[in-house]
Amino acid sequence: MTGPVHGTWEPAPAARWEDAFLSGNGRHGVMVFGDPNDDCVIVNHHTLVRPNGGEHARPPALATELASLQARLLAGDVTAAERFTDGRDLQWVQPFHPAFRTGLRRPAADTSGYRRSVDFTTGVTHAECAGWRSRVFVSRADDVIVQQVEADDLVVTLDHRLPGAPAALVVGQSIVRACEGALLTLRVRYPDSDRGYTGITLVVPTGGRTALVPPGARVTGADSVLLLTRVVRHTGELDTAAHADALRDLLTESGTYSHLLDRHTPLHRTAYERVTLDLAADPAERALPGSELLSRPKSPALLERLFAAGRYHLLSASGMLPPRLTGLWTGDWNTAWSGAFTTDANLNLQTASAAAAALPEVTEAHAALIHGQVDHWRDNARAIFGTRGVVAPAHTDGESGHLYHFSREYPLHLWTAGADWLLKPLVDHDETRGEQDPRTAAVLAEVARFYEDFLTRTDDEGNLVVVPSYSPENRPANASWGTVNAAMDLSAARHALRTAARYHPEHADRWRALADRLPPHRINADGALAEWARPGLEDTYDHRHLSHLYGVWPLDEITPYDTPDLATAAHRALELRGAENDSAHGHLHHALIAARLRDGERVAHALDQVLDGDFFHASLMSAHYPKRDVYNADAAHTLPAVLIETLVQSTPDRLVLLPALPAALPQGRLRGVRTRFGAEIDLTWSPNRATAVIRPTRTHRVELRTSFGAEPLDLVAGEDHVLRLGEW
Repeated sequence: MTGPVHGTWEPAPAARWEDAFLSGNGRHGVMVFGDPNDDCVIVNHHTLVRPNGGEHARPPALATELASLQARLLAGDVTAAERFTDGRDLQWVQPFHPAFRTGLRRPAADTSGYRRSVDFTTGVTHAECAGWRSRVFVSRADDVIVQQVEADDLVVTLDHRLPGAPAALVVGQSIVRACEGALLTLRVRYPDSDRGYTGITLVVPTGGRTALVPPGARVTGADSVLLLTRVVRHTGELDTAAHADALRDLLTESGTYSHLLDRHTPLHRTAYERVTLDLAADPAERALPGSELLSRPKSPALLERLFAAGRYHLLSASGMLPPRLTGLWTGDWNTAWSGAFTTDANLNLQTASAAAAALPEVTEAHAALIHGQVDHWRDNARAIFGTRGVVAPAHTDGESGHLYHFSREYPLHLWTAGADWLLKPLVDHDETRGEQDPRTAAVLAEVARFYEDFLTRTDDEGNLVVVPSYSPENRPANASWGTVNAAMDLSAARHALRTAARYHPEHADRWRALADRLPPHRINADGALAEWARPGLEDTYDHRHLSHLYGVWPLDEITPYDTPDLATAAHRALELRGAENDSAHGHLHHALIAARLRDGERVAHALDQVLDGDFFHASLMSAHYPKRDVYNADAAHTLPAVLIETLVQSTPDRLVLLPALPAALPQGRLRGVRTRFGAEIDLTWSPNRATAVIRPTRTHRVELRTSFGAEPLDLVAGEDHVLRLGEW
C-alpha cells in the first residue's frame, strides 16, 4: 500500500489569492498563483503591519479604581465593570498586510498539459505547461524567496497594488542593470508615517538578453531566470546597496537554484517528516487534486492530506513569530480582525499540535512572541491592576504587547488568564524534552507574583475571589461581561501558581497555598460545569468559545480518570454548548475537549461540521466561516492536533491510547508522535487490535490507559517498549 500524499495539486491556476499555493520560512511567505501567461506571486513578511495609532497606544491607567470596582462587583452590581474604562474608543492593533506581488508575464502561448502543485516535504510550489515552468520556495537556510522560471520571453515587475492598498501610500520604484541581469526595488512608505518597507528582487538569467522596460525587466532567449527576493521593514530611508549585495553573495556561495534548494531542504524536510499519519486511504482518492478531494468530506484521504497540509502550513508560518490569524499570508490589505495574533483562543488552538507533533520550531516561535513582549505585559499589570508581574493582551500585532484593544462588549482588559494560557505550550514543550527553560521559569514567576498581588478578596467561606473576572468572549445570561470567578480564571490561577511552584521550589509552599485557597468549580442546575463559579450567574450556552473548559483542554485539571464527577459536568457543558456563528475554531476547540473526555462521536461530529461546511480553499488553507468566508488559518492549523488527541494523549505521568477514535477511521498508523513523559510513539491500529512502539528517552513509570482500564508501564531510557493490545 502506498503512503499518504505529502503535497497537493490542481489542474488549473489559482483565480483567487485564497486558492494560491503557499510557501514560507516563518519570516517571508509567498502565495503562488501559477498562471503561465501572467503569473502572480504575492509576497508577505511577518513584520508588515500598517501603523494605525496602535503603535503608540498604552494600557489604560485604571489601578486606582480597581478596589472600588471589586467592591461593587462583590456587592452584586452586575454592570459595574462597564464603567471600568478610561473612555477610549475601541483601538485595533496594527493590521497585517501583504508587501507586493511579483508579476511574471509572457506572450500568450500554449498552456496544454498544465499542472500546479506544492510539495510539503520541501516547501516548493511548482507549475508547468507546454513551454513554461516555474518553481518557488522560501529558504529556511538563507531567508530569501527563490523562484526559477523557464520561458522564452518574460517580463518581471514588482507591484504594490493589491486589494485594499491605501491610496496615500508613498511608493517609489527603481530598476537598474546589474552584471547578473537586473535589480528591481520597490519602496513603500505608510501615509503620515516614517515607517515603511522595501522589496528587492535580483533578476538573474542564464543566457539570453535582459532589457529594462520600466517598471520592470524583460528577459528573452534565456534557458531560465532566477529571482531572489527579500523584504525589509524599516524606519526612515533604507540603503538598499547592502541588501542587494547580500542577494549577490547568495549567488557567489550557491550559484544555482539547485544549490539554494539543497541548503534549504534538510532544514524543512527534517521538521516536516518527524510525524506522519496514514489512514489507509484509497490510493485513487489520494491521487485526486485537492479541490476534488475536498468534495469528498468522508474520505480518509482528505483527512490524511489536511493533516499533512496543516503541519506544513503551521511549520511554514512559524519562525520569527508564530502564525497569525491568517498564518503568514494574505492577499488583501483589509485583513479580518487586523490579521492579529488573537491570544484568547486562536493562537493556542493553531499551535496545539506543536509538542505532540514534534514541531519545536513552532514552540520557539511562540516563545519569541511572548519573550519579546514581557516588558509590555508588566506595563499592563501595573497600569490596570496596580500589581507586580504580568498580564497578557488578547490581541497583539507582534510588535506591541500592550493591552489597549478593549470595549464595553469586549472588556479584554479584564482577562487575567492570558499569561497562563499562553505559557502552557511552553510548559508542555519543557515536559516533552525533559528540561526546564529558564526563560519560561522567569515568566511563570512573574505570573505568580501577579496573582500574589491581585488575589486579595475573599468570599464568605474564606475562598479567594477572582474579581474582576472575564470569560472570553462571553457573558452571563443575567449579568454584564465583567464578573466574578470565571471558570477559566480559576483554572488559570491554580495552574499558574502550581506550575510556578514546580519551577521555583524555593517559593513552592507559598504559591501552592495561594492556589489551594481558590474556590472549586461550580456545577449548575443543568448538571454542567458552570462558566462562572459565582452562585447566581447564569450560563449563556450558545457561544463559539469554550473558555470555561480550559481545565479539560489543554490543562489536566479535569479528567475522566482523576476527577470523574467534574469530567461528567464538563461533558454536560460540552453537550449544551452551541456553535453560535459556526466559526471553525469553535468546532475544533469543541473537538479537542471532546477527545479529552473520550467522546469519539462528538469529535467526529465536530470534524464533520468543518469538513462538510466548505471551510477549505483549494490551497488547503482554511476559512473562519462556512462556505470559505474569511481567509483564516484556525482550521488548517488546529486539525492535526484534533486527530492526534483522538489517538494519543499524554501527561508527564500518563499515556492514553485511542481515547476517542472516530468510527470512520477504523485503521491507520500515526508515526513519530511525542509525549510529555519523554517518549516517541508509533501507533498502528485496526478494528480488532493495536500496536504501540514506545521509544523512551527517560526512565519513568507512567500509567497506561486504554479501553481495558489502567495499568502501570515501566519505561527505560533507550529501550523500545512494544505494546500489543487485543480486541477493543
